[in-house]
Amino acid sequence: MIDEFLEYLQYEKNYSPHTVLSYRNDLLQFCEFLKAPDGKIVPQKVTATDIQQWVLSLMESETSARTLSRKLSTLKSFWRFLLYYGHVDKNPTTKIILPKTKKPLPAFFKQKEMESVLDDTFLPDDFERVRDHLIIKMFYMTGIRLSELINIKDKDVDVDAGKLKVLGKRNKERIIPLSLDFCKEIENYIRIRNESIELLDDNLFLRKNGKKLYPKLVYNMVHNMMSDFSSLQKRSPHVLRHSFATSMLNNGADINAVKELLGHSSLAATQVYTHTSFEELYNIYKQAHPRAK
Repeated sequence: MIDEFLEYLQYEKNYSPHTVLSYRNDLLQFCEFLKAPDGKIVPQKVTATDIQQWVLSLMESETSARTLSRKLSTLKSFWRFLLYYGHVDKNPTTKIILPKTKKPLPAFFKQKEMESVLDDTFLPDDFERVRDHLIIKMFYMTGIRLSELINIKDKDVDVDAGKLKVLGKRNKERIIPLSLDFCKEIENYIRIRNESIELLDDNLFLRKNGKKLYPKLVYNMVHNMMSDFSSLQKRSPHVLRHSFATSMLNNGADINAVKELLGHSSLAATQVYTHTSFEELYNIYKQAHPRAK
């Protein structure tokens, strides 16, 4: 049953391998709690009490509220699948309710910090330095995800039209506009890259050995490079994505446009940035309005 459900998530719902693995781990953990060998549970025999006891055991082991919610969401999805395909005639997860968890506001780099990074003119024509600087700018100028950046091909960048084609979650394609100046920087990087290394891959961003980048390398590069310009404890590619969204909204962009640029499937995922933007506007108001001080 579990394998069938995971195949459904992977091939029917187009979930990422990472997400499918998380579902698998949650379900196997539940099976282990029920003492079901090799993850072979009998769904018809599972009761709401069984699930409640599992949740209580997780709470006793100090599992965070956010993780609890995710694990329960996995069970709910699993039983909805079983119910839809007629494997069971009742859903024991409907009686299980967890309190809503408060999502923290996303961290972001301030606009002045980003300007300091991107306007740094002391850049030698060294392949890796030019590449790293362009990667930082790509994250901030487009708001793309780390996985999306790593998989950009040369053919996905149309410098003449000022467009970038990105393949996002669940193989959803979107087009992101690029400024004329940014396109010139991309062309300059490609020239230096082609002169400096032997190309062993058709990706835009490559390592010095000509092969594709990997997530940890990009994460470390962003973390180290941003440490010279920001005191934020978390300095990651995803914070640059947050910074893109926050800067767009702070400067008057329509939230639906930001949603499309980020590749969000629902507006709710984008609305979290409006809280950050309001906070920024409130600080400006306090500083600028004579009666607000």
